[in-house]
This record gives sequence, C-alpha cells and structure tokens, in this order.
Amino acid sequence: MSSFVVYDSTLRDGAQAQGVSFSVEDKLKIVERLDELGIGYIEAGNPGSNPKDLEFFARVGALKLKNAKIIAFGSTRKVGIAVEADQNLQSLLAANTPAVAIFGKSWDYQVTDILRTRLDENLRMISSTVAYLKSRGREVVFDAEHFFDGYRANPDYAIETLAAAANAGADTLCLCDTNGGTFPSDIYAITQLVIRRFTTQIGIHCHNDSEMAVANSIAAVQAGAVQVQGTINGIGERCGNANLCSIIPSLQLKLGLTGIPSDNLKHLTSVARFVSEVANVTLGDKAPFVGNDAFSHKGGMHIDAVAKNPISYEHIDPAQVGNVRHILVSEVAGRSALLAKIHAVDATLNKDSPDTKRVLEHLKVLEHEGYQFESAESSFELLLYKLLGRYQPFFELKEYTVVIHEPAKNGINSSATIRIAVNGQEENTSADGDGPVNALDKAMRRALERFYPAIREVKLTDYKVRVLDSDKASAARVRVLIESADQFGNWTTIGVSTDIIDASWRALIDAIEYKLMRDQERATTLN
Repeated sequence: MSSFVVYDSTLRDGAQAQGVSFSVEDKLKIVERLDELGIGYIEAGNPGSNPKDLEFFARVGALKLKNAKIIAFGSTRKVGIAVEADQNLQSLLAANTPAVAIFGKSWDYQVTDILRTRLDENLRMISSTVAYLKSRGREVVFDAEHFFDGYRANPDYAIETLAAAANAGADTLCLCDTNGGTFPSDIYAITQLVIRRFTTQIGIHCHNDSEMAVANSIAAVQAGAVQVQGTINGIGERCGNANLCSIIPSLQLKLGLTGIPSDNLKHLTSVARFVSEVANVTLGDKAPFVGNDAFSHKGGMHIDAVAKNPISYEHIDPAQVGNVRHILVSEVAGRSALLAKIHAVDATLNKDSPDTKRVLEHLKVLEHEGYQFESAESSFELLLYKLLGRYQPFFELKEYTVVIHEPAKNGINSSATIRIAVNGQEENTSADGDGPVNALDKAMRRALERFYPAIREVKLTDYKVRVLDSDKASAARVRVLIESADQFGNWTTIGVSTDIIDASWRALIDAIEYKLMRDQERATTLN
C-alpha cells in the first residue's frame, strides 16, 4: 500500500464536542479549506437530525470541490421498519451526496440491551440498509460501531455484522473503537484478521479516551487499513477523536504513504488554526506538528544544538507542515539564543558584545519581576529596539484617568480619559467601556486615530491575566498578555504590575507601538 484515504469527520463527530457548534456558514467555510488541503472525504452531518444540517446539504452542492466527496451520515434502518419507510434513510437520499456513511451495531450487547432487538434482526437491518442505498447509486461506508469491544465479547458475531454489510455491497467496512479503550497491539491484530477475511476496503475510526487514537489509527494502517477517519485537531465527543493533524504527517513523512498531495502538507498548520478559530476551541500550544510550541526551544543547550543542526531536537522540518521554529527568549536561554533576535535589530553584534550582555542582564531582571517574553515576543522586540537605541517613539503619554462606575448601566461601568502628544500636538479623548481596560483601549485608539488611521485595523483577540504571587493577596503582581491582530497577522504583548489596570495599559501600549513600528517598516520596504 502506497496511499491511504483521509476521511474527515470534523463537521459531524467533531461537532459533538462540548462547546462546539458550527453554523451553516462555518461548515461551508471548513469544507472549502479541507477540500483545498486535499481531504478525500468530508463527513458533514446527519441530514435527518436537525434543520441546520438540512440547510447545509441543500447548499454544499453549489461548492466547486476539487478533491473531496461530501458524505451524509446516518444509521441503519430502525427495528422492524422497511427501508423505504425509514425517514432517516429518506433524508440521507434527499441530501443528494455521492457517498453515505451508515453506522450499525457490531457488539452483541448493544444489539440486545440498547437496541432491544434480536441478533439476526440487526444483521438484516445492516444488509437491507446497505443494499437499499447501493440500489440508489450511493457509495456506502459501513461504520461498525463498537467493533473492537464487540470482537472481544463475541468475535463471531462481530465478523457477521461486517459480512452482512460486505455481502450487501458496502464499499468500505470501517472498524470503530467507539469507546476508545483498545490498545494499538489489539487494533493491529484484529484489523489484520479482518483484512485477511474480507476483500472489501477496510477503514479505521478511533476515539481518544485512552489517548491512543492516533497510535491506534496508525497501527490499523500498518495492518492494512486503507481509510482513516478522524477530525482536525482531534475535536470530538468526550476525549475527542483521532487527530488527523498528527495522523496525516506521521503516515506521510514517517511511513512514506500519501493521503493528501505532498505539496499541500505545508498548509496543515494553517488549516488546524483556521478550524480552531471557527470552532472557538483553543488550539493547544503543545499540539504535535501544528501547535505553537511544537518546534519551540528554550533551554540554552537545546538552542545551541538546534542552531548547529535542527535534527538534534526536531523530528521533522517544521516547514513541512507549515509551522515555524521558535527560539524562545528567557533567562535560561543564554546569550547565543538572543542573537537571532538581536540580529534583526543590529546585525553587527555577537554573543560577546557588551550590548548583548546588557540585554541579557536586563532580561533576567524583567523575568525576575514576572515578565515572560516567550509568550510575548512582540514586546521583547520592542524592548530590543529601545535597549539598543534604535527606537523612535510614536507618541508620548501625558496622563490617563480611569473611573469605575457601579452599578453598571447597559454593560458600561467604566470611563477613561487620556492625553497624548504626537510631534508636539496634544490630543485629549474620553471613552466609556465594559470594564476599565476596554475603556482605556477605546480612549487610546480615539486619541491616536487622527495621527495613525491604521490603528482602526487592530483588533484585540485575546486577553489573559495571571496572578504571580498570590500569597500577597490584593497586593500581588499580575501578568497581562494581550493578543492583537490586523490584516497582516497577530502579535502578543505583555505588561506586569501590582495594578491590573497598569499591567493592562503597558501591554496595550506595546500592542499599538508594535503595530505602528511594523507598518513603518512595511512602508519603508515597499518604497
């Protein structure tokens, strides 16, 4: 086998994750991105379950997809009902997708105690459903639900359910580790046995309840499974599904198989982050391959080794999956780690230069005070410009005042007044806000927009506060991280103080100054 089929269930199984709710527009956007990535199948929902999925299937046909087949998902016919009378099956056909996925019970316990029917009736439900959908011209994927649990409990019956689907014409038999409790060695052995028994294409669908969904999926492929089901970022019910963002590069870069076009692999990180944003689920920094920390290096010895040869502490080149290497700036990094950052400001300095030593000492002082620049590299870049005498301020703060009003009226409980000067011209503005930081942010923008209209493009996308020394109660220092974005990208800035408003103000100033500095550099480059 030189290739495998990528089957994405983000919009169906992934949508069952707690806190995830895709609108129709969300689903259509994700379909387009998955198609561009080169995904083979996109399981997009159950048209018989809700009006939203009905609308989606009515609209998705208008998309001009290049790679993916859209799959509608449903179950075998109900107990004791003819296929022609089953409304869910009629909804599947009405979705007008080229392929459908049908799940049926493969665990005898599920048949007798959950469906409350006979084992032979379940077999008829599977075969009649698959045969009916095949007669209507559909490609059929049969999801053998609870297959591995069923095989352990009653292997003969579990195999019979697969045979019922295969004999009725199913195109793929997908073995499901629905409870997510099977070990890779068992997945491999059982999958291999099934492959020897059937000529029908075999797929694998794993859940992550034992944190082995990726390993189990890869084990199944090594045993001969061809279709791999999963979700982007592993989102899904309970502990999630098999993470395609780990499976795809593992199979392609480590085993030499092809699931998506090789040239498309470099888009994997951007797709992972796009889906994360649309789903409103934070992409973990520690996510393999696509996470922010996947290729980050902080320890001095590690950084030195990576500078000599990245393979010393990286299992792949991050560019292969569209990610980037981060050399983190910290008190433990050492002078050599600073050089890449410093050279962006002054290429003449080396690790033994007095300015390099001065920056490192200043960094250690700031980190002792509670600053952590590995999460706020934009603030650190500004700091370098200032310490190395290369910074020209864009404005001067004269003063600001914040007043909190309680009780709040219509969600507004704070007002801020700010006075700034730009090239000798003063501007005094006020703004109300939902909290003091929001009011300060609005007042600062109003004051500066007259001088720098591009500030209107900046959006505050995240705001985090951490108490650093909680034993000091209300006198404790706090660290504020603010993430901002414009049309060119995003950046994170930091502020530390015993006053949460002051810490927020410092991070806000850095955010605006970084934006203005980057715009100035961009304009200089273009000219």
